Amino acid sequence: GDLGPCSWASKLGPYRCDSRNRPGAPTSSSPKPRAPRGTTPIPPAGLLSGKRRSRMAANFWTSSHSKQLLDPEEVDVVPAADRERGVTPVEFRLVKIHMSFHIWRLAQQVKVRQRVIATAITYFRRVYTRKSMTEYDPRLVAPACLYLASKVEESTVQARLLVFYIKKMCGSDDKYRFEIKDILEMEMKLLEALDYYLVVYHPYRPLLQLLQDAGITDLTQFAWGLVNDTYKMDLILIYPPYMIALACIYIASVLKDKDTTSWFEELRVDMNIVKNISMEILDFYDTYKIDPQRGLQEDKIIPVMNKLPSKA
Repeated sequence: GDLGPCSWASKLGPYRCDSRNRPGAPTSSSPKPRAPRGTTPIPPAGLLSGKRRSRMAANFWTSSHSKQLLDPEEVDVVPAADRERGVTPVEFRLVKIHMSFHIWRLAQQVKVRQRVIATAITYFRRVYTRKSMTEYDPRLVAPACLYLASKVEESTVQARLLVFYIKKMCGSDDKYRFEIKDILEMEMKLLEALDYYLVVYHPYRPLLQLLQDAGITDLTQFAWGLVNDTYKMDLILIYPPYMIALACIYIASVLKDKDTTSWFEELRVDMNIVKNISMEILDFYDTYKIDPQRGLQEDKIIPVMNKLPSKA
């Protein structure tokens, strides 16, 4: 569910839509809920009250996912090979949005759970913090990520089905014509690029637990739609999943006039971080006018994709 224009963000108080001007905007020095690499992080104290929240946070902090959280400035760096092809940071972001949407459309065809889609997009975005789009064609990486995620999440999709539906979706575009062996070969390259760390935690489970804890389960559908939309961004590579869930609950509760102030205070989480994530989400809606069914406008994305070499 797309939220719509960022003018709604005026309800969030002094935080403005322009991330460069708002107080508390993330900077390289902003505190984030992560520990130095190689250490075992301790979840915020408030999250340890109550068995549900304790399990939710503790499992994540002992996972390989937590050790791979990145700083924002590490995520949107355009690799040298792509810069040489004239790909700008804005265009790099557009390709990731476009191909995340491509994964979602392909997943609708092969009928997999939302969790599989979310894992596939996380793999896709993580790969491009390490590899270039020139070297790893996103048109092929996208279905290979979906294939790998379907195995990891125990909802295996056959590679031949992916090949069939890509041809059906992309028609005469030869740049999207792949064979089964292409997907299988890329799967092996992806495993290496991901350092074989395949476990991904998502905001969906903590979202449901936290909504129940707050007594606002009537916001589930709205907040769930917000979480879906966070995968059009790199948030899952930067923040713990439960913090993303809290940001989506924060947006939903403010926009639906639910008073959750005392509940958030009891959690004792850093509200600056929750609000910063919230504003990143709302800024995204304001910046990218994305059709929820068709994705980015073709005139925006085709010239960018044409800068990239194709595997096919």
